[in-house]
Amino acid sequence: MKIAIGNDHAAVALKWEILEYVESLGHQAVNYGTDTGERCDYPVYGKLVARAVAAKEADCGILICGTGVGISIAANKVKGIRAGVCSDTATARLIKEHNNANILAFGARIVGPELAKELVRAYLAAEFLGGRHQARVELLEE
Repeated sequence: MKIAIGNDHAAVALKWEILEYVESLGHQAVNYGTDTGERCDYPVYGKLVARAVAAKEADCGILICGTGVGISIAANKVKGIRAGVCSDTATARLIKEHNNANILAFGARIVGPELAKELVRAYLAAEFLGGRHQARVELLEE
C-alpha cells in the first residue's frame, strides 16, 4: 500500500518515526511533510496529502500536527476526503470500519511515538464494513 504522510513543524520527529514504521510494515511511505522545525502552516501539508489521496496517487494518508485537528480540517476541505483525528486505537480502527476514512490524523503533542504506531497499525489493519455504514458515508459525500 502507498501511504502519503504529511506534517507541520510540530511533528517532524514523529513523522520520521511513523514513516519508518509504515515501511517496516511493508508499505511504501511518501513524505509530503516539512522536514525542518521551522514554523510553517499545517493547512498546506494537510491539503497536499489530501489531494494525493483524492487523486489516487496514494491509497491513504497519515497527517500529524500538534493536535491533529487543524491538519485534518484542512484535509477534509478536499472533495472525497474523510480524515479522522484519533488518540486511541479503538477510534483509529472505527474511523476506517464505520466512516471509511482515507486519512488518519493525530497530534504529536497529544500522543507519543509508541501510541502513534499503535494508531497506525489499528487504522491500516481495519477494513470498511460497508452495509449500514455505506449510506452514511454516501451522505458525507453529498
